[in-house]
Amino acid sequence: MTSETSRAGDLLVRIGAVVFFIGAAATLVTLLPLFLGADPLPTAAYLVSMLMGVGFAIAGAGVLRSIAVQRRRARAESGR
Repeated sequence: MTSETSRAGDLLVRIGAVVFFIGAAATLVTLLPLFLGADPLPTAAYLVSMLMGVGFAIAGAGVLRSIAVQRRRARAESGR
């Protein structure tokens, strides 16, 4: 572990990354039967693939939250 403190939004970015990679793996697994000439997977497999976009959105929300907190701190330090 590092000695760096956790900042606002870091948890959202980490969760978003995990969800994104689950979706990316599901996308690869879903496309594999198409290249192998096998029967397509059920609809549920394609729905899990959509987690890639959801993970990206969660990570983006974490980044935006981190930016907002940093801007608030900078304004408070400058005396505005």
